[in-house]
Amino acid sequence: MASQTGVIVQQSLNALLEDPSFLPVLHDKARKQAFTSLAAILSTPNHIHKSFLRVPLEKGKVVRIPAFRVQHNDTLGPYKGGIRFHESVNEEEVINLAALMTLKNALYEVPFGGGKGGVAINPRDFSDKELHLICEKYVRYFSDILGPDKDIPAPDVGTGEREMDWMMAEYKSINPGKPYRGSFTGKSIVNGGSLGRREATGKGVYFTFRYLLHDFINEQKQFLLKSNNRFAKTALSLAEKPITLAVQGFGNVGSIAALEAYQCTYLQNKVVAVSDRNVTLYNANGLDIPALIEFASLNRGELPVTNEQLSTAKIAAEIKPRDAVLYVNVDVLLLAALEDQIHKKNMEQIKATIVIEGANAPITGEADTFLSNKGIIIIPDILANAGGVIVSYFEWLQGRETQFYSEAEVFQLLYEKMKTTLDIILPHYFADPLPLRQNCYIQAVMKLCTILYRHGKLY
Repeated sequence: MASQTGVIVQQSLNALLEDPSFLPVLHDKARKQAFTSLAAILSTPNHIHKSFLRVPLEKGKVVRIPAFRVQHNDTLGPYKGGIRFHESVNEEEVINLAALMTLKNALYEVPFGGGKGGVAINPRDFSDKELHLICEKYVRYFSDILGPDKDIPAPDVGTGEREMDWMMAEYKSINPGKPYRGSFTGKSIVNGGSLGRREATGKGVYFTFRYLLHDFINEQKQFLLKSNNRFAKTALSLAEKPITLAVQGFGNVGSIAALEAYQCTYLQNKVVAVSDRNVTLYNANGLDIPALIEFASLNRGELPVTNEQLSTAKIAAEIKPRDAVLYVNVDVLLLAALEDQIHKKNMEQIKATIVIEGANAPITGEADTFLSNKGIIIIPDILANAGGVIVSYFEWLQGRETQFYSEAEVFQLLYEKMKTTLDIILPHYFADPLPLRQNCYIQAVMKLCTILYRHGKLY
């Protein structure tokens, strides 16, 4: 795994190898052998499943569409991870995202392993009937490896509760008489989905930021004031002033996170820029996020692109190019689109003091190092966007128990789960020079290593 994830996993293993307090029963040659085994296990997926879905289109022709399901590691439980529909889907991408899911679940103590799926299509190019058939075909082709106790998919980029409903229905028809409610998560409420699942990722993304700049700073202010950590000084300075935010991506994650910021009473938030695949909208005085969400809901999820549309919707904003959102002079940049948005060619143009990864891997490894060296706080994907898988776990539990939580209970459980992890990670982060991403990876790798050692898998 030559990805950024693989590099940081190896760095984490190297640090733990030199820490005598971690797995102290292992010494000398036996210790080195065990860590070599760990590197091999964590750097490669358990299984790579791929196929070409044969799909007859309504126009009369037949297409064959590349589809993948990668099962990275099941040390902590059944494989778990979304299925994305996007034209950029490829095997390497799905492998890396599956590895990230393994680490994310380990970090948050969610009893799932890591998996990921993908279909290489632009869903906008297909009719609803064709998308329904693609969902059915995906389940049929991979039916042997899916199931409530094997591998549990969820929505991702380009998919949602509709697609999960279709897939669960196909799984049920293929497996008559077997438990099926837990075969997919992110379903509609009437189909056994969990209240709050759709909003969970966006709410969790904003919660990590709010908790860092409000709850943690207020509780640990004296500790931070005494710290020589450069990131601590950055956080303290931001907490004392009104905060401007820009949000790249106005889909399910970005729009919910923007709404959380708009409604937040803990911090002085102002969302001044948002973008989607077509446009950036900017207003130095703050955008009307509820009005933008309403417009998008009536226009296939897209933001206004003309002054006439803005005027009709009574939204005050300046229209800018799509990528302008990345370079706006703001305190916080929230990335909720796709991977590799900040890279070598544009990293020097980033003006934000805090960058939050609502999407998976939106910052390349080189850009991540550059921004961290500048003192920019990066709240990484492994920490920030785990709300979806956490509430997917609650949905899985509710399906098994056939007892369902209220929306308020779901969000309370989500915040408690995230708070527990943040209270472990943040003191380490502000006490040493390592970036937050590295602290998170070390914590996740420690969990996986400990369990693998207890399972006898390292020798």
